[in-house]
Amino acid sequence: MNPFSLEGKTALVTGANTGIGQAIAIALGNAGAQVICAARRSCSETLSQLKNGRELQLDFADPMAATGMFEDEKIDILINNAGIIRRAEAVDFTEADWDDVIDVNMKAVFFTCQAFGKAVLSRGGEGKIVNIASLLSFQGGIRVPAYTAAKHGVAGITKLLANEWAAKNINVNAIAPGYIATNNTIDLRNDPVRNQAILERIPAGRWGEASDIGETAVFLSSHAANYIHGAVLNVDGGWLAR
Repeated sequence: MNPFSLEGKTALVTGANTGIGQAIAIALGNAGAQVICAARRSCSETLSQLKNGRELQLDFADPMAATGMFEDEKIDILINNAGIIRRAEAVDFTEADWDDVIDVNMKAVFFTCQAFGKAVLSRGGEGKIVNIASLLSFQGGIRVPAYTAAKHGVAGITKLLANEWAAKNINVNAIAPGYIATNNTIDLRNDPVRNQAILERIPAGRWGEASDIGETAVFLSSHAANYIHGAVLNVDGGWLAR
């Protein structure tokens, strides 16, 4: 058997309409999985590149949005990618922005994992969870206090759940993307000074592609990663090693 094949598996990818989420959904589909593309906006562009996919509208402004969907359908792989960001100086950051970011980026991740885990455990099966963390799971960042707190939280949740579920056939891991060329980073890439400063810090000498994250998600979702639990895998071109 190909240890990287996802044939016969069903995966739920949140935030699958664009960017990293879209790349993950496509990569999982190419590896043979049936992919449920969940987002608050249309995933039609993603679905056009999938042979076996369907759409689910979910808005994680309600952190419990996905918790009921694991009861009636066998889902083998959960990718928690949906997220938002709000930027302001720490002295100006509002409670509303704090709550919005924490709800989507951390609270929704935990309770979606919880619902998935309950379903897998109740059927006595096996499952794979891949949470999307960040370099700001390791670093402090600037002007993104809630995002930084949430991504540190995602790393902690990943390790906690791995401790509880590793012996129960559920793998829980996370990917910490580096600087990836997506719509979210177009302003940075178009700024000659910032772009140059970032590239000089990346040993690989280039921005990452969303597909770099997608293929890593395939690995962590596959049998090849069966003995990997609680890892926060930085896919950053060597940024953190610098």
